[in-house]
Amino acid sequence: MKLFQKIADLQAFISRKKDQNLSIGFVPTMGALHEGHLSLLSECKKQCDIAIVSIFVNPTQFNDKKDLDKYPRTIAKDIQALIAGSCDVLFYPEIDEIYPAKEITRFYDLGALEKVFEGAHRPGHFQGVCQVVDKLFSIVGPNRAFFGQKDYQQCMVIKRLIELTPAFSSIAVNIVSTMREESGLAMSSRNTLLSDAEKKDAETIYQSLLFIKETLKPGPVEAVANEAAKQLQLKGFKPDYVGIADANTLRPVTEWDGKRPLVALIAAFVGNIRLIDNLVIA
Repeated sequence: MKLFQKIADLQAFISRKKDQNLSIGFVPTMGALHEGHLSLLSECKKQCDIAIVSIFVNPTQFNDKKDLDKYPRTIAKDIQALIAGSCDVLFYPEIDEIYPAKEITRFYDLGALEKVFEGAHRPGHFQGVCQVVDKLFSIVGPNRAFFGQKDYQQCMVIKRLIELTPAFSSIAVNIVSTMREESGLAMSSRNTLLSDAEKKDAETIYQSLLFIKETLKPGPVEAVANEAAKQLQLKGFKPDYVGIADANTLRPVTEWDGKRPLVALIAAFVGNIRLIDNLVIA
């Protein structure tokens, strides 16, 4: 595996590979890698000739500095995991390589996506996500990019970014199914911050999503979401939201016809750690 920290060095490598008509696959991450990330790498290797993973803890997508400070950083372990997964390239830049001084910040018109669920509870978060992915896409110029369904709303934001940026129109976005622990808990870098007891409690998030999926019937949906939120609160969680939305637009729904695809979404605190998860309801 090759490791690059400078944009110019990475781009020179990519240019040589593109001259050989090799396809470039890209998996952007913030590190603290787990099996979910490695499943993205695996899918990338299946579909592309060269698999590039980036590790960059992006400061602009954290609206809470304390959250940024406590985000897990495990670069030595991450490198070993990527080598074991046969990653071709790791891009591991410093902050000033991605964000040079005195740079003008672009505004991204994300419409309603920025006003619901994660957008509503983390102001500026998706602007920061777009800012860094815009830069990374421009640097790497991949044929395909791979993201996890666990971050459902973020996946929709990335697709919107591509719509807003003609230079990215040739990038195919692949959404890979959420990887879960045996308990059903969605794999997340933040899981490493949980105590054993908290990790056990966190299983309730997936159970609440299953409750929504199994209970939901055509008609009003609010009561089902409220009951799931109540179940979480009884277990000691502090939900930010428990919502049901159109799977294609992420607009919250109040009535369901029993046909259109929905997605149930939860964000809740387990102790001081905020976890998110979702489940598509076909």
